[in-house]
Amino acid sequence: PKISEMSRTSVKIAPGAVVCSECELRGDITIGQRTVIHPKARILAEAGPIIIGDGNLIEEVAVIHNRPDESNPNEKVMIIGSQNIFEVGSRCEAVKVGDFNVLEARSFVSRDTVVSNGCTIGAMCSVTGREVLPDNCVVYGAASHRKVVSEKPPAQTLQLDFLAKILPNFHHIKKAGASSAAAAAAKQHRPS
Repeated sequence: PKISEMSRTSVKIAPGAVVCSECELRGDITIGQRTVIHPKARILAEAGPIIIGDGNLIEEVAVIHNRPDESNPNEKVMIIGSQNIFEVGSRCEAVKVGDFNVLEARSFVSRDTVVSNGCTIGAMCSVTGREVLPDNCVVYGAASHRKVVSEKPPAQTLQLDFLAKILPNFHHIKKAGASSAAAAAAKQHRPS
């Protein structure tokens, strides 16, 4: 399908995921189990579906954007693996993100970059070239230097468990299995 056909929103939320209602979800999005999405996070599937794996943490004002590519208007699926952290204000446009990665606060990864496994993109660092980051790559400093380390970042299991308990006390949560398109259709057909 062409990008112009991607105007509807269909969100699939797996059981155990915690998705705050105050986040923005646009397009065809699948959210895996135990993934936590904070208020004000934005997930925009404009160039095709976004599939988010299990146990990811997407913090406030983080943006995951499957952005249209003017040179290739065909649909492109963005796949984000499991156990990734998208910190406050980070922006990810990479269509392939592996497992156990950390995008620190205000970092940016472009559509042309592939993020393998265990990578850390440092705070305020940008990765904009057409490249595949090797496993356990750390991008750091004002010039976005790169080095490969021996260990991947640790899983945030305890933090995810804590957030899954505490966020519903302070925010409205989207229900598992919920689809925004289905909810909107049901609301339109409800008698006044």
